Amino acid sequence: MPWSKEFGQEKRAEGAMTRWGESGTFFGKLRGRGIPVIDRSFGDQRLARMQDAALQGGAERWAAVRAPLAAARGPEDLTFLVEGLQEVSGVERWTADVLAEHPDDTLALLVSGARHAGWAWQARGESLASGVPASQWNLFQERLKVAEEQLLEVAEREPDWAAPWYFLLACGRGTQVGPEVAESRFEEVCRRAPGHVAAHSQRLQQLCKKWGGSHEQMFAFAREAARRAPDGSGLGQLVATAHLEVWADSGGGENSTVLRDPAVVRELHAAAALSVHHPAFVRERDWAVGVNTFAMAFALAGEDAAARVMFRSVGKRVTRTPWRYLNAQSPVAPFLLWRDRVGG
Repeated sequence: MPWSKEFGQEKRAEGAMTRWGESGTFFGKLRGRGIPVIDRSFGDQRLARMQDAALQGGAERWAAVRAPLAAARGPEDLTFLVEGLQEVSGVERWTADVLAEHPDDTLALLVSGARHAGWAWQARGESLASGVPASQWNLFQERLKVAEEQLLEVAEREPDWAAPWYFLLACGRGTQVGPEVAESRFEEVCRRAPGHVAAHSQRLQQLCKKWGGSHEQMFAFAREAARRAPDGSGLGQLVATAHLEVWADSGGGENSTVLRDPAVVRELHAAAALSVHHPAFVRERDWAVGVNTFAMAFALAGEDAAARVMFRSVGKRVTRTPWRYLNAQSPVAPFLLWRDRVGG
């Protein structure tokens, strides 16, 4: 099975959610038949309602979008909800209308900044940097500039918020900020939310070989984060992601033996035991991403029994990450293939 050259390039190059996206009627019917589909709300009813309101568009729906943001249950929850709006087509237009009428609404500015970041990666497309046409690259940078300006203003207005720093961290790969700026943005998130799983995942990507880092840097970060995390933390998935990155960098493919190394297998089991297998692991928000990540890693490692447990644990909650890196156009396909192979 071919693997995508864009493994780990998560910042939303796959396109925007439209009225006929995964939340649409067609996909709802598939879900009703028990067929796994990508649910961009991760089963979170708050986010599903926000996405529906955002898709309907217009500043008049802002109140319906804003209410859950204002009631977010902590910094990771706010980040999760805002990121769920990042790919919704048209948000960049109507948030401008909201800000024109309510320039002091910092939540609207945060949503706009996050959307411009996601919109920028859409403009860039799936190609490697060397293959991006100049017109697309320029649009990519223009949108990132708007995103950074807005997010920095949010950070200044609300110094206790982790969310603007998270999205600035994500922007950094596109604007190619230096290592010190990238690290400082990550530290700003962690000061406000030490166990922020999404921020750690972004930082891991910055340290990957394909983004100018190295396998050594990536593993040192993943292992230390997992070691320091409390039992049941989602940070254990960083170890699995790091091994998948090495697998991809080595050429990938289902016949690769990289993940079958006994030391790798032991480390995967140890990381799962402290995270997704631990009784303290909480199934909230996008918890299924971590379980899917371990499912893919165990499957490729030939650990059928362990993969089977992960597939059964996640049920029909297939997520784009990590499966889109085996099939970017249809990530459900490799999920189903490997689930069937291991008897999940």
